[in-house]
Amino acid sequence: MKNRNSTVERKSKELSGSVRAVAKLVQGSLPAADARLFTTPQAETIKEEMCAVGRKLWLRQFVDGNGGNISYRIGPNEVLCTPTKLSKYDLTPQDICMTDLNGAQIAGTAKRTSEVLLHLEIYKAQPAARSVLHCHPPHATAYAVTGLVPPVHVLPEFEVFVGKVAIAPYETPGTQAFAETVLPYAREYSTILLANHGVVCWADTPTGAEWRAEILETYCWTLMIASQLGAPIARIPEEKVHELLGIKRSMGVPILDPHAR
Repeated sequence: MKNRNSTVERKSKELSGSVRAVAKLVQGSLPAADARLFTTPQAETIKEEMCAVGRKLWLRQFVDGNGGNISYRIGPNEVLCTPTKLSKYDLTPQDICMTDLNGAQIAGTAKRTSEVLLHLEIYKAQPAARSVLHCHPPHATAYAVTGLVPPVHVLPEFEVFVGKVAIAPYETPGTQAFAETVLPYAREYSTILLANHGVVCWADTPTGAEWRAEILETYCWTLMIASQLGAPIARIPEEKVHELLGIKRSMGVPILDPHAR
């Protein structure tokens, strides 16, 4: 396991180099942040949704203490995000803050979460990402702490709404190095396990990102229960997997894995 983890980390650093270079070019061409977006009707609606998602995360036991964070890219260089040191159950619209894509806070009275840097790297690497969510669902995080990813082609819902997941190597949370661990994966995966930490998902809305976390967690939980029954886990036949891809396309869910197109 040690050799495999070191190989994964080395490849991750190699792959992230080119993606990081592109991100820097994008960053350099960003317009000045517009703090006025923070008080628009759209922003107020998104803040309410972020709070509702925060409560769902807490009630599902996907976060504890002040864990987890939620963000939404409301403009080309503006991102709404949750604050630091606040339970997601207690989150209110007044607690939401706003940063630019460099991480500088431009609105809000509460201090932004340090882990927004992770979200910002995803926004810069994946243009389709409008909302990013990080949490610690127990069964999915159990995969992350063992260095494993769940197998595919077992449950239809997982295939349609999530698909393959990646695992990013461990780095200290809240640091730029931690944020950049997802760079090799953000373009081809909507859901990424964070080694020894948790999960990060992106979608077009905060609710959509939270759904992915729910589906991943239920999937991992089901796999763990099935593994205790003493029989092999059956896989969906390959031809039926292609039918699920058709359903995925019809529902407008992004097909990110180049091997599945």
